[in-house]
Amino acid sequence: MAVTLAEVAAQAGVSPATVSRVLNGGYPVAGATRTRVEQAVEDLGYIANGPARALAAATSDLVGVLVHDIADSFFGILAGSFQNALSPTGRSDARRLAVVCNTEGAAATELAYLSLLEGQRAGGVVLTGGAVEEPGHTAALTSRLARIAGSGAPVVLCGRPPLLLPSGLPVATVVFDDRGGAFRLTEHLLALGHRRIAYVAGPPELSTTRERLAGHRDALRRQDPALPESCADLTVHAGFQRSAGYDAARELLRREAPFTAVAAANDTVATGVAAALREAGLRIPEDVSVAGFDDLPVCVDTAPALTTVRLPLREAGALAAQFVTGRIPLPPGGITTLPAELMVRGSTAPPPTAPPPRSTARRRRP
Repeated sequence: MAVTLAEVAAQAGVSPATVSRVLNGGYPVAGATRTRVEQAVEDLGYIANGPARALAAATSDLVGVLVHDIADSFFGILAGSFQNALSPTGRSDARRLAVVCNTEGAAATELAYLSLLEGQRAGGVVLTGGAVEEPGHTAALTSRLARIAGSGAPVVLCGRPPLLLPSGLPVATVVFDDRGGAFRLTEHLLALGHRRIAYVAGPPELSTTRERLAGHRDALRRQDPALPESCADLTVHAGFQRSAGYDAARELLRREAPFTAVAAANDTVATGVAAALREAGLRIPEDVSVAGFDDLPVCVDTAPALTTVRLPLREAGALAAQFVTGRIPLPPGGITTLPAELMVRGSTAPPPTAPPPRSTARRRRP
């Protein structure tokens, strides 16, 4: 027979209302009292009736996590860290069911998942990755999230810019310093002596692309006001997949505009860039330096190890969990900016004294 809330209350020596406050989270309960309730829940094996709680309250224990591509390590690390912080073996106020929604970066799919989560009375929503910066989508997204947050369900924007939502709503924004990280990466290449730096940017409609490309251009401009213009023909927009990096590097080679370094939108793209350059007979870093962004685990295992920008993905996922469960208060303004760290490895070096050779061999797709 199922254990009741009243039995848990009797075991802990508190009222059923106090047990409910502990289980629902976000309510002030004395530490010793909370500990007694949690121990009683554990000893008796109490399992909350999720549907009943959702009907009695405005929200359920379900938390939706929207990602662009769960197969991408960037999003896998974020989602995994978030889910670990919601481990059902931990504190009772951490017991949430995380549901990962794969949007493939499509604006319409993002809105469709939010509608489904709203219909399920989700107890929180976390949106990760770059935002599609299209006015119509931004307006629809803002309206949807305001409605969800207005029901009392916390909303966390993780790795994307803040939205102009009504004040007082439980909305937190965790921002990566994409612009500063890109600036430091290009600054590193410039310090090595590179002046013809190619840039493989992400999709032009994404906020992440805009921020990282802006940081890259900031560094070029600080070095020489004419550099952004002189390197304009070396910028290619592509997707975030390895194949996109491969195709972008081949496009750069076809243009026959000389370059001695390539900064890629992310580490996965950088591996595709490196494959295309090697296929063309170019050595890394002797002929062309290559750098990425994010510092995924694979970076230290590439040959040579990849110079990149480290983003604190695990910290961001855990922080998003803290915000969405109400375990920590929102910071002033609701925005937390996490730093980006330059990681210098073997894939970058000073440029060659002579222009790098161009192979005439027929190129094959790897």
